[in-house]
Amino acid sequence: MSEKQNYTIVVIEDDPLVNSTIKNILSEKYTRVETFTDALIAQDEISSISPELILLDIFLGHANGLDILEEIRKQGYTMPVIMMTAFSDIKMAVRAMKLGAEDFIVKPLDLEQLEVSVERALSNYDMRRQVEILSEQLKEERPSEILGSSEGMRRGMEMAKIFSKAEDTTVLILGESGTGKELMARFIHENSSRKKGPFISINCGAIPRELAENEFFGYERGAFTGATEKIKQGRFEQSNHGTILLDEVGELSMELQVKLLRVLQERKFFRLGGTKEISVDVRVIAATNRDLMKLVEEGRFREDLYYRLNVATIELPPLRDRGNDIIMLATAFVNKFNKKFSKNITGFTKEAVEILLNYPWKGNIRELTNILERVVLLESADIISQESLDYLRGSGTREIVKSTATTPNTMEIKDGNHLLVIAKTGVSLGDVTKDLIMQTLTITNGNQIQASKLLGISRAKLRYRIEQLGINISGKIIS
Repeated sequence: MSEKQNYTIVVIEDDPLVNSTIKNILSEKYTRVETFTDALIAQDEISSISPELILLDIFLGHANGLDILEEIRKQGYTMPVIMMTAFSDIKMAVRAMKLGAEDFIVKPLDLEQLEVSVERALSNYDMRRQVEILSEQLKEERPSEILGSSEGMRRGMEMAKIFSKAEDTTVLILGESGTGKELMARFIHENSSRKKGPFISINCGAIPRELAENEFFGYERGAFTGATEKIKQGRFEQSNHGTILLDEVGELSMELQVKLLRVLQERKFFRLGGTKEISVDVRVIAATNRDLMKLVEEGRFREDLYYRLNVATIELPPLRDRGNDIIMLATAFVNKFNKKFSKNITGFTKEAVEILLNYPWKGNIRELTNILERVVLLESADIISQESLDYLRGSGTREIVKSTATTPNTMEIKDGNHLLVIAKTGVSLGDVTKDLIMQTLTITNGNQIQASKLLGISRAKLRYRIEQLGINISGKIIS
């Protein structure tokens, strides 16, 4: 059995049998389900139970569920409320929605539809709460803080805190370009006993090969044409008693790798043209977006240097894998650019949040920063809407290509690892969804649990779609 989701649900229904049925179904998936047949008692208990969702019958003997919903909203509760009724009345449904109902379900209850409705309501509620919380954070400026609560970032932060206590241990930070490797290196430095010393960052890929040794180790007068200063300190010397970050260390030449290895082993080096050995007390943090082990296998990176660097490793996830961290970071950047451009943007609409969450972010945090700077500069409203970010919809991996199929009236749409063939006359979304589900079930030999995992949806939602679309396997409707 899969682990239950940590949500509390309250069911207010005057029919004990219906109450019991709903509780049995939802208790399989959610940690706490409380049922009430008396609406007034339920109202009194809501504050102490603090549910994330309420299922509320409209006709409750002497009480009216719509009046209870209105009172719940007047008291300031914002959790989603799903209304239930044995009567399909449009006017009643409209009133329920105006009062803030999340959904409207007609009895007798379709239990699969109920599961889907509850799941959707909780998902929407989580997103609304996230937006509200993060919008509040716009009031604070936290430009240098590492933001993120996703599993990958939590793991990275835990390791960084441990490594910061080992003041001399070399750390290797891995991650795509723009994922915040330098920020993580600074965090380690600032939480170490070296925090009063300098933090020096050097981009190994941006230094011309002929100048790299000068940059790292400095030089003395006469070392080369133009070396007129008596002594020019290099970055290692400048970072004495502190931390040096070797960013993009995989770009170093083989010659410099040899000299770097000696510094790591002995903490000593010679300035270019110098005769006196320089000793330094420096912690080395290396960062790269390259696969160093692959470079070792290709003979482009020294194996002994790799193992010297790879003592303590932190791997930062790409932004696209960080879920709601995207909104947290976006909120911090909006706050930053509010001050820069004298704006007062307070948050994002739900639609704007969805666009940000679904964008591929190939440039990671760096790309997010640039996009938010542009959006804040151009935004005239006090909230960032879907229209402000619509241009991102066409910036992903999705592309339309010329058809190579034998049928002339089709068009192929290539989207990452997916290939769709669509008739130029059009196709309904229902047909596409049905075909996708059928193909997935074929791959899994009808196993709905595996199919739901492949499709990235819950089993309840998959079963609801199967029934809704009338999908058959071996001439039998799957149930």
